Amino acid sequence: MPRQMFRYGACGVANLIFDWILYFCFFHFAFKAKNVDFGLFTLAPHIAAFACTFPITLASGFYLARHISFRQSTHRRRTQAWRYVTVVFANWGINVFGLKLLVDVLAFYPTPSKMLITVVTTIFSYLAQKKFTF
Repeated sequence: MPRQMFRYGACGVANLIFDWILYFCFFHFAFKAKNVDFGLFTLAPHIAAFACTFPITLASGFYLARHISFRQSTHRRRTQAWRYVTVVFANWGINVFGLKLLVDVLAFYPTPSKMLITVVTTIFSYLAQKKFTF
């Protein structure tokens, strides 16, 4: 296994576990598995938890990818950041669609649904980050 792939995998697993823990804590403790009313709109707790974890793991993921996995990249930091955010927003769309489908339509539990969606986004993310971002 190439060193870069190992580093990406190790960083990804660390960020993934961090994401799952944050998601669980937001879902169960911050939102107490109840809808979150913002006045103009209401978010389901599984979507609100995802919305809260997203910017945190976006920042930690970019830092790990840039400084550990793909540190030999010759692209400017701003270019890397813009491309990274583009790929992450594609993953965001996959996550929202997947959570809505699995939790709201198919009535699966939120945390295992998030874990399943993570497998899909991980494969997409590695290929996109390696070929496009860095």
